[in-house]
Amino acid sequence: MVNMPEINPKEVYTTSEAQSFLKVSKSTFKRFLKSGIIKAYKVGGQYRIWGDEILRLVSPELEREVYSTYKKVKDKTKETIKKW
Repeated sequence: MVNMPEINPKEVYTTSEAQSFLKVSKSTFKRFLKSGIIKAYKVGGQYRIWGDEILRLVSPELEREVYSTYKKVKDKTKETIKKW
């Protein structure tokens, strides 16, 4: 088993490093950037990502927030269907 280095919140990473940490494809990572799921800064024509941004993306807090939003949409959809 290969040990992954720890993500330092105050360090700046390249897109390929962040992609490796998140274990996602290049196209998925581009989609994250375009949709604003992960914030990046362009430096000299290349994107750079803060470590705390990578950690935010994999945090349980974000997962809870996504589930909460999903539940609200699901409940609202159920209410709308009942009104039909």
